[in-house]
Amino acid sequence: MRTRFAENLDSLSGDLASMCRLSVTAMSEASDALLQADLELAEHVIDVSGELDDAAAHWEKRAFALLALQAPVAHDLRFMVGGLHISADLHRMGGLAVHIAKIARRRHPDHVVPDEVLDVFTEMGAVAVAQARETEQVLQHRDPERARGLLTADEAMDDLHRSLFTITQAEDWPHGVQSAVDITLLGRFYERFCDHTVEIGRRVIFLETGSLPEQ
Repeated sequence: MRTRFAENLDSLSGDLASMCRLSVTAMSEASDALLQADLELAEHVIDVSGELDDAAAHWEKRAFALLALQAPVAHDLRFMVGGLHISADLHRMGGLAVHIAKIARRRHPDHVVPDEVLDVFTEMGAVAVAQARETEQVLQHRDPERARGLLTADEAMDDLHRSLFTITQAEDWPHGVQSAVDITLLGRFYERFCDHTVEIGRRVIFLETGSLPEQ
């Protein structure tokens, strides 16, 4: 019985990494759709978002079943409870990628991102995907030391986010209010995406050590 329970925990852990992989793909494709004004790719991100919805719902169902049947304690209980929070974070990460794809679709055939901020959003997409890929590795190996790296890795995204405000609030911004609103929303989506990876890092540290790191 205990061996089977351990196998179920390993399976659930692998499923979290797989969910993270889905969010990596969603963010990568949403960023490409945004930068290239690619309607087909934007719609693909939106259409397949249900896969992450289903994965999160399935993880939650399995987790609650194990909680009810096995009544885990100590480390195992931390994993089950923390895993529910991680699953929710991964689900939201996928949702943020969908929000980006929806803005790209809404403005098509126009490009949402003007030349003045093209380099910023190119870098934002790269940072978000890299951070999510590292999160996938942290979840795969449940390595608390590697997870600590996630806690500060979003600083590059924070700097990029701040630079958007400097550009869009300048007196010589030539693209009007609607464009500034789109840029502000998009920047916020990228920032929140990385914020969730930081929170996952904190959760993994808690799962493996029993202590939450200071924020």
